[in-house]
Amino acid sequence: MKKPLTLRALLARLNRALAKEEMVLRACRADSKWHDELGDYYLVNLRSNDISAKRVDPLDLAKEKGVIKPFEKLEE
Repeated sequence: MKKPLTLRALLARLNRALAKEEMVLRACRADSKWHDELGDYYLVNLRSNDISAKRVDPLDLAKEKGVIKPFEKLEE
């Protein structure tokens, strides 16, 4: 049985890990004029204040960065 993990907790873990690389994961509101271009989530480089990646999947990024454990699953 896998332990549930909320999206909020996952995003907090991701941003703590990304802070070491001077990056942050941001959410784009659905009613924003930029949502079509950026998607739901995007990465920002804090040093240059540029968008580093668009349409980022938080779960895939969490697995890539190793912040989600094998015994955890994202709560829907």
